[in-house]
Amino acid sequence: SLKKASFIASLIRTTYGMVFDAGSTHTSLYMYRWPGNKENNTGVVSQMLVCDVDGNGISSYARDPPAAGLSLRKCLDSALAVVPANQLRETPVYLGATAGMRLLQLQNQTQSDQVLEQVNKVIQGYPFDFRGARILSGMEEGAYGWITTNYLQEGFIKHGFEGGWVRPKGRKIWGALDMGGSSTQIAFTPGQPVRDPASALGPKLYGYQYEVYTHSYLCYGKEQTMRQLQVHLLKMSGSTRPVNHPCYHLGDNLTLTLGDLYDSPCVVRPVTFDPASVVTFTGTSEPLQCLNQIKNITNLAACSLAPDCGFNGVYQPPVIGNFFAFSAYYYTFDFLGLAPQSSLSQATTTIDTFCKRTWNSLKKEYAVKDKYLRDYCASANYIMTVLLDGYKFNQTWGNIYFQRQVADTDIGWTLGYMLNLTNLIPSELPLVVTGVQRSQWAAEVFFIVFAVFLSLMVLVLLWLWNPQDGRGNK
Repeated sequence: SLKKASFIASLIRTTYGMVFDAGSTHTSLYMYRWPGNKENNTGVVSQMLVCDVDGNGISSYARDPPAAGLSLRKCLDSALAVVPANQLRETPVYLGATAGMRLLQLQNQTQSDQVLEQVNKVIQGYPFDFRGARILSGMEEGAYGWITTNYLQEGFIKHGFEGGWVRPKGRKIWGALDMGGSSTQIAFTPGQPVRDPASALGPKLYGYQYEVYTHSYLCYGKEQTMRQLQVHLLKMSGSTRPVNHPCYHLGDNLTLTLGDLYDSPCVVRPVTFDPASVVTFTGTSEPLQCLNQIKNITNLAACSLAPDCGFNGVYQPPVIGNFFAFSAYYYTFDFLGLAPQSSLSQATTTIDTFCKRTWNSLKKEYAVKDKYLRDYCASANYIMTVLLDGYKFNQTWGNIYFQRQVADTDIGWTLGYMLNLTNLIPSELPLVVTGVQRSQWAAEVFFIVFAVFLSLMVLVLLWLWNPQDGRGNK
């Protein structure tokens, strides 16, 4: 198992690696460690540190790029205190930016470049082996999440009883469902050939070729969907004020400027509007109406390759096998008491009951910030819409596991990213746990056994000779 292998690894010189996950709403630093002298053949990697960067995601610093770099200092200092001083220069550091920066890049390429430039500048000021900051494509984000999931589940390879790494018999390859603030990803190995080459990846891992379907829905992360819903409700309300929000709880009111409301490439702006004008959304606690309005903005129309469709007109083969749902999927369902698993009827009933509650009753029960508490109803209904109407998990709901970690390691794209860039997952199957070729290993074992045999022969000869010598001297 990974834990047993990690114990063995602790007896060997440890190598470290770090990845910044620069998401749309926040940034986190993940530090990993593995046995340094066996990195190409063992793949024993464990998570040892997670540091949450203060403030919002780096894309939020578009108008103040230097602040994006400075925000990383706290976590870089934490890493500096953990890695041994004599290994700092050889410890790789990566930064991957996801959908928040993809959106900023679409809005303003210059600001996007400036933010990355400042981030690079700050990290380069630390004595690590910094290997660059870049914006990941949605396809990469989905694929690396899939690699992380199956690596942690030992789906690719596991440590055998005889000391070698073997492909598990009857192994299960898991699918990955990721939902961030600005995008959501699905990745899995389908039961049929992928019909759209643009959605297919063919990684070769440990000597086995996989065909992976993956797609990233930009603008369909949790935060951007909540924004789209507000804009949709405002448009549908006409001149009525305040605007009724069926997903907000009765007694809750939220006031926004139009400048803030329309500050996203994911929404359609009016031709003319006053950015300083305000609009107030008032909660009505209507779960059915909430669900219907979310379906209206999700675009559940068929795609050109029907019936193999996801949502928003995107091709998707039928889902098959088990899936881990993490990030916003997990946090929402965990808050509602539906993680790691629940029946479909239990999930539906729980969400409906929660959405009908008043704002005052929720405030008395939960010590949660308003901006998170008011969105749980809408985000839960959105998750149900994506999973049932979008991905078509209607008949396989029980195959979804809402989890944050596996083997004490966070599920997400960062581990898969680092495994790939540091060559910790080879394309061919490792031969033995020793990390050397089988012929070399056999020769070394023979030499050791022969040396032991000679040593024993010498000891026996000495023992036969010395006793006689001792008796003659008495």
